[in-house]
Amino acid sequence: MEVERSLEQEKTSGNDDIDAIRTGTVWSAVAHIISAVIGAGVLSLAWSTAQLGWIAAPIALLFFAVVTYISASLICDCYRSPDPITGTRNHSYIDAVRVNLGKKWTWVCGLLQYVSFYGTGIAYIITSATSMREIQRSNCYHKEGANADCHTGKNIFMLIFGIIQIVTSQIPDFHNMTWLSVVAALMSFCYSFIGLALGFSKVIDNRRIKGSIVGVPAKNAAQKIWLVFQALGDIAFAYPYSIILLEIQDTLKSPPPENQTMKKASISAIVITTFFYICCSGFGYAAFGNDTPGNLLTGFYEPFWLVDFANACIVLHLVGGYQVYSQPVFAFVEKKLTQKFPENKFLNKFYAIKLPVLPAFQLNFFRLCFRTFYVISTTAIAMAFPYFNQVLGILGALNFWPMTIYFPVEMYIVQRKIGAWTKKWLLLEGFSMICLIVSVVGLIGSIEGIISAKLAKV
Repeated sequence: MEVERSLEQEKTSGNDDIDAIRTGTVWSAVAHIISAVIGAGVLSLAWSTAQLGWIAAPIALLFFAVVTYISASLICDCYRSPDPITGTRNHSYIDAVRVNLGKKWTWVCGLLQYVSFYGTGIAYIITSATSMREIQRSNCYHKEGANADCHTGKNIFMLIFGIIQIVTSQIPDFHNMTWLSVVAALMSFCYSFIGLALGFSKVIDNRRIKGSIVGVPAKNAAQKIWLVFQALGDIAFAYPYSIILLEIQDTLKSPPPENQTMKKASISAIVITTFFYICCSGFGYAAFGNDTPGNLLTGFYEPFWLVDFANACIVLHLVGGYQVYSQPVFAFVEKKLTQKFPENKFLNKFYAIKLPVLPAFQLNFFRLCFRTFYVISTTAIAMAFPYFNQVLGILGALNFWPMTIYFPVEMYIVQRKIGAWTKKWLLLEGFSMICLIVSVVGLIGSIEGIISAKLAKV
């Protein structure tokens, strides 16, 4: 309802006033996209390259880059409806789905979106715990020597990260966490570039390029197929940014039309990201060959201070990243319940708590209980399934087809009034079906990986 009211206000207040607060350009959009895309997913790409080999891996990365650009181009044109240049703005992805596909698909889209947010929180807990453990291990190896027994479990580090998130989840909403998002974006660039530099350095030290055309050998053909499928799921996790694309486009000034600016930004950002991904994954595989780790940074222990710094950057990034993906869930649940039970004091009453130095904190018992339970539930699932590559693969596969391909294709068909069984309709639906197959095999491979990892522990 708030979206409908804002659209009405936009119509009545005039486009000039609305456009005055939008100052985004091609380069600001490029920065937003790169900050959103380059994250925890980049750490798994060297492992994915190891499963696919020197020929298939670059092809797969280029395939996902092209698909991501096509998807972004389709979504860009859905920013305004019914006309992509003069129509009414859709300020978010779910707004565009509601306007173009109707209420039923809005609910489906919303459910998938919130499941994705929840799953990403689980993945971030696993990744952060791995990084904290690697800081402990690199320091141990540095002090005790390469043959020391420095192995330790992840659970204690997951609990530590969970406790941190219980505290940070009490931040009221997105408007109060801009600083956290800025820190998170800076940290993602730091650890990504360090991983690239360490891989390059190790290749130089080895004096040869490791790896093969077919990738890591497996015990049998079936296992190789599962690993290839899982690698595709991991690459799918690293690329798309469709869920936040319209929010970025909503910051752009016009003229020129926002969809034209966003398409230019998308192609620039995807080219930069793909180049970076190919370098990072390639040098990682070239450095370790068949021993390429699931998380690139877990393969390095020296220089220990640089490895520690990179892993600390990951933890800091994911502290903010967890909140970026959790705050929309918090806002949705709390808004729905407070609207349904406006007289309930447990839901609606706030208590001001004065803290030393800091401004007064507004405590709400429902917020405290719900957000704490949410963090505990994601931490518990992460502890039950602490498998980095497999979890990323499942999330990538689950999000890739519905959110990156299906909804954008169907919205574009509706908005452009493309008739069924025409050449353009067949091309778009064929594109969607190919991506569905890729998504399904990625999901199957990642689920098989989790099952195998669980059975191996029994």
